[in-house]
Order: sequence, then structure tokens, then C-alpha cells
Amino acid sequence: MVLLGFMLNYALRVNLTIAIVEMIYDEKDNHTAIVANLTSTMNVTQHPEHIEQTRYHWDTKQRNHLLGCFFWGYVLTELPGGRLAEIIGARRVFGYSTLFASILTLLSPGAAALGFGWIVTLRVVLGFLLGATWPAILPMASKWIPPMDRSKFMSNMMASSLGAAITMPICGFLIAHFGWESAFYFTGIIGVMWSVAWFAVVYDSPAQHPRISETERNYLLKALPQDNNTKGHMPVPWRRMLLSAPVWAIIVTHGASVFGYFTVVNQLPTYIESILRFNIKHNGLLSSLPYLGKYLCALASSVLADSLRRSGRLSTTAARKLFTGFAVGLPGVMMLVQAFLGHDRVWSIAIFTLALTINGAVTAGYLGNGLDIAPNFSGTIFGMANTLSSFGGWLSTFMVGELTKVHNTYEQWQIVFYILAGTYVLGALCFVCFGSGELQPWNSPNEPAPSGAEQQPLNEEKA
Repeated sequence: MVLLGFMLNYALRVNLTIAIVEMIYDEKDNHTAIVANLTSTMNVTQHPEHIEQTRYHWDTKQRNHLLGCFFWGYVLTELPGGRLAEIIGARRVFGYSTLFASILTLLSPGAAALGFGWIVTLRVVLGFLLGATWPAILPMASKWIPPMDRSKFMSNMMASSLGAAITMPICGFLIAHFGWESAFYFTGIIGVMWSVAWFAVVYDSPAQHPRISETERNYLLKALPQDNNTKGHMPVPWRRMLLSAPVWAIIVTHGASVFGYFTVVNQLPTYIESILRFNIKHNGLLSSLPYLGKYLCALASSVLADSLRRSGRLSTTAARKLFTGFAVGLPGVMMLVQAFLGHDRVWSIAIFTLALTINGAVTAGYLGNGLDIAPNFSGTIFGMANTLSSFGGWLSTFMVGELTKVHNTYEQWQIVFYILAGTYVLGALCFVCFGSGELQPWNSPNEPAPSGAEQQPLNEEKA
């Protein structure tokens, strides 16, 4: 359910980026060229121009305004969402956020018909709702997922990339045959159906679930600390948390990684079209490969990390640092290579795709590290990290725009690649130097941290 939930999370975002091509009426009649790119991306044979549908006279500024307003609401609920999940449970936070976001998605065509201001407001509220979902899932993992299996579980969060890869061709096909409204109706209906299933089968803790076996329940209650109705209301030790080097290692590294990811994903088509004079969107499979590769790498690296930790070959700290250095540091090196070889079509596409694929290994690195160092406040920590990284989408667009608005040349793009290389490497070094996999003493202010915290789950599993 978590895997499907994160796939849906991105489906509810990217539907607009696909639909907006058909939503806007282009006075200059370059609409045909744009649609041709879209249909070839989605491998659609029928031309969308044959569909009778409503189009709006929105200019380029309004278009970008509509695409970016999602993050206005998104950034506001990262920290509150994580904390709220610690208090009332992720079942309600994740479930209701997705349910209401799905309902808003169904209302999107109507909001657009009412006016530009209405659809902007709807997208802001949509971001407000979905912003709470990501940090909310970590508190649930702290009660359901044994420590030696958490890397595998965190790979489900990378299913968001898989969701984007699947949503693009499906919505493209629907738009071509039934009009742009179908993209919102399809993703909205799927979201409502998923929400109903979520509330039917998902519960906040093993003790609350009415249908799991006694064997599974007893195993989880023994393997994981379960304080009924006390842990969620534990006050956040803000001072000790904000002075913790491992917490800031997570925050800085997450910010650097997501900044690089947003820059590559958002600017890849622009760079290849304007600099290499080659439209990557002519092949839908090629466009989806980075997303698919990112998820597969996330899954493979997570299985490997959990195996190495369970066997005792690597401590939790060593595993988190090793995989973070690989997932964040290596893309930095590749961006440096891109600065020298980026003028070549084949090299550019290969480097961009490989960099995004390798970055998927963050699930075995810092992404779930909050569960290692402070499971009681993992949602709050991730909320802090994701608040910073949410600015990455806007900042990367602003950076590239400022550097290329006058001279859109390869030399200016080299500056972008140098900045990306420095950001990636800085994030990797920060975690390697200051990251930790040890349970922090402020996780349970009233109780001393147990000695050998990392080995406890291993011994129980062997028993």
C-alpha cells in the first residue's frame, strides 16, 4: 500500500504537466508542434487535435505560475505533517491527505473552467495536502518495520519515480483519445480507490491491526518498541535535536541530493533541445528510463544494505555512509564529467540517466537514517529535511533561468554542471563526516539508550 501510495503521490502531481499542453490555446499556432512532441513521447498514434475540448488563453507566465504554485502549499506541511503523524498516526495523515488530494484532482477541470485563480488555488491546496505525506510514513515504519529491514521499506518511497514513469504514457494516451480532462479524472478516481483500500487494510501499529496473525504481531511487538499512546505525545527535544550533527547531516545531504535531482529532471529536456538540438521526448521509453532506473537501483541497494547489516559485515553507521557517499557523491563526479563531455548527445543522455539511477541508492543511505538515530521523532526530522529540499525545485529553476536567460550557450550550462557537482559532493561529504547510525540519547529523554542498540534486532531475529 505504501508503494502504491507513493506512485499515486507523483501521479497526482505530474498529471498537470502533461495535461497543460492541451489545456492552453496557443495564439501563435505552435500548438501542433508541442502536441506532436507529447504524442510521440507517449507513443500515441491518434492526434489530439481531433478531440473537441476546452482550451484557455493562458500566457507563458501564467503557465509557469500554475506549474510552480504546487510548492507554495507543499513546503508548509512538511514539518507539521511529520509531527502530526507522530501524534495521531500516519494512517490518518497519509490516508486523508491522499483522499482529499484525489478529490481535488477530480475537481481540477471544474476549477479551471471557473477561472485561472481557482485552478491556482486548487493546486496550492493540493500541494498543502501532499506535503504531509512524505514525512508521515517514517513514524509508521518505526512501529512496523524491524531495523534490519528498513532500507528495503524505504525503497518504496522511490516508487514515486516509478509512478511518474507510468503516469506519463497512460495520461498521454488518455489525453490523445478523450481530452485533457481525462488525465485528472483517471488519477483522481485511482486515488479515491486507493484511499478506501488504505483505510481498510492499514493500521498504525501491529497492536491495533485486527487481522494479522498472532505470530506476526508477537514478533513485531518484541522486535520493536511499542509504547501505547505515549510515544506520539512525547515532546520534541528541539534544542538537542537542532544541536545534533547527525540530524544536520541528514538535512543538508537531503537538500543537496534533491536539489541536484530536481535540476537534472526539470532541465534535461531544455538542455538537450536548446544546446544539443535533439529532442529527447521523441522516445517515451528513453524519457522514462531515469525514473525506472532510480527505482530499481533503490530496491537493489536497499536489499544489499540490509543483507550486509544483518550479516554483520557492516554496521548501520558504515552502511549509511557507504551508500550515501555512492548515491550522492558519484553523481557529483558525473556532473563534473558532464561539464567536459556535455556537448555530445550520447554522453549527455548517458550521464544524466546514470546519475539519476545511481541516486536511487539514497534509500539505503541517509533517506531512512532518521529511523536509526531517533525513531520517535523520525517524522519531524524528515519534515525538516524535506522543507529545505522543497525549495530545491524553485531554486534550481531560478538558477538555470538566471544563468541562461541572456546567453543560452554550452559555456553557461557548464556553470550549472559545476554548481551541481559541488552541491552533490558537499552533501556527500557532510554525511560521511557527520552522519551516524547510532540511536541518539535524546530519542528517549527519560530513558538511557540501550547499549548495543544496533545488534538487538539481529539477536532477536536469530532467536
